[in-house]
Amino acid sequence: MTSTEAPWRARYDAGIPHHLELEHASGLAMFRAAAARYPDRPSLVYFDRTLTMSEVDAASDALAASLAELGFRPGELLAVYLQNVPQFVIAMLATWKAGGTMVSINPMNKARELEYVLTDSGASVLVTLDSLHNETGAGVVGSGATSVRHVITTNEIDYLGTERPKLFAASTKSTPVGCLDFLELVAKGAGRSLPDPGLSLDDVAFLTYTSGTTGPPKGAMNTHRNVVFNSEAYRTWMSLTPDDVVLGVAPLFHITGLIAHVTVAMLVPMPLVLAFRFDPATVLELIERHRPTFTVGAITVFIALMNDPSAPERDLSSLRKVYSGGAPIAPSVVERFESQVGAYIHNIYGLTETTSPSHGVPMNARAPVDPTSGALSVGVPIFDTIVTVVDEQGVEVPVGEIGEFVTSGPQVVPGYWNKPEETAHALPGGALHTGDVGFMDTDGWFYVVDRKKDQINAAGYKVWPREVEDVLYEHPAVREAAVIGVPDEYRGETVKAFVSLRPGAEATPAELIAFCKERMAAYKYPRQIDLVDELPKTVTGKILRRELRAAEAAKQDGGG
Repeated sequence: MTSTEAPWRARYDAGIPHHLELEHASGLAMFRAAAARYPDRPSLVYFDRTLTMSEVDAASDALAASLAELGFRPGELLAVYLQNVPQFVIAMLATWKAGGTMVSINPMNKARELEYVLTDSGASVLVTLDSLHNETGAGVVGSGATSVRHVITTNEIDYLGTERPKLFAASTKSTPVGCLDFLELVAKGAGRSLPDPGLSLDDVAFLTYTSGTTGPPKGAMNTHRNVVFNSEAYRTWMSLTPDDVVLGVAPLFHITGLIAHVTVAMLVPMPLVLAFRFDPATVLELIERHRPTFTVGAITVFIALMNDPSAPERDLSSLRKVYSGGAPIAPSVVERFESQVGAYIHNIYGLTETTSPSHGVPMNARAPVDPTSGALSVGVPIFDTIVTVVDEQGVEVPVGEIGEFVTSGPQVVPGYWNKPEETAHALPGGALHTGDVGFMDTDGWFYVVDRKKDQINAAGYKVWPREVEDVLYEHPAVREAAVIGVPDEYRGETVKAFVSLRPGAEATPAELIAFCKERMAAYKYPRQIDLVDELPKTVTGKILRRELRAAEAAKQDGGG
């Protein structure tokens, strides 16, 4: 039996309803249909403020009209550089209503990272928090290196009700010089709407940036076809109904937040609870207050919730449909969460290029544990998805043998933005070569056991070693640097660097860590640095990361 003949297909596909009315709908049409049927249903819940479907529809109509007045045209790109706030969803819908594509940007990105995404995407409008603009965006946009014509700023308190949570005690709104205010644009466009832009399934809904192993980050082109299919996949796979409530613990800029939170909530429709950013005590309070039933997050989220001092005092019993992906999950953590909260954490697996899920543990099942490696299964492929396991020559391997996962299905992106060579390499014939290595067992369950890529998976965030190395090389004392991922109890993996110094130069590991921390997103900078005399190299001078990984693994096996 091969991985395309898995026995799970008949078992798990039986009875799954395929909602044919979605086959010709864009993400915008999906939202509009739900808003028309359920105008008064809660859509976005932000602390003590609730926006209904009709309110979100009206706000995004108004913003789209104002964008058009500013000269934003169909086919242009709007970049969103925000935390988990209602403005994120409103801006996304407004972009679609204006016929554009949204570019989602990690709010932890520093200047060099922000500039790269804005330049690569060619975004003409940037929507961001006023604090992020003051700290980072102003210097990038003001440099003239990007195509951004307009910056629209907002604040985390803009969509609060009468309550001022402790999280925002120091928040003060101030529209930076030269920027436009989000709420003012919504007010200016109130009561207006644009003609339907006629988005097709193959139009790009949003660009989500993912790092490669041999080059800079790439913009995965998640089409409306990809978005609608996997929104429906979540609805069906998790048996979601309008009685459910989504807890938005994943960052919305990430593909998990975009699909498992935003678009599936629009489809069902069901309320989406937002908390600005992940703060365990705040999220626990919102769970008790708003009673969410469903969420998807990195396993570190659930560890942090369990370990927060306020957890024993909170009623978390509403959480019944809990999924985790993006980083390896220890079976012991799943057992502890179930014992403490009452919900079983189902594994789920996917990539930016698969528009979130390609595999998942069915709601009525528990993931088996591989007796050899102790790995928890990432699940079985979702419906209409074919996953093969191939060797280095691309030949499918027998069941139980290790190889690379190759995924085909309606959720797989058509390619990377303006990168035909990278597209041809990763997606030959439209099938995604994931770079993740694992196997399928005789019952059709898939297990990820290694990573073909050099990427580091830190708490669900992908880190490209060369990007960290490039920053280290900027330090005047650094001669050579190599970065790898090492096991970490909390983050799954964490970033470790090996550095050799220039002759006569001095620098401590703490100094180098601080240097990186100032220049990189929080999840990227190295938590550990070893100073070494020489790094292992090939005869041609190429640094051998694999030898560093092997040495670290030997230290782990030997207890230090």
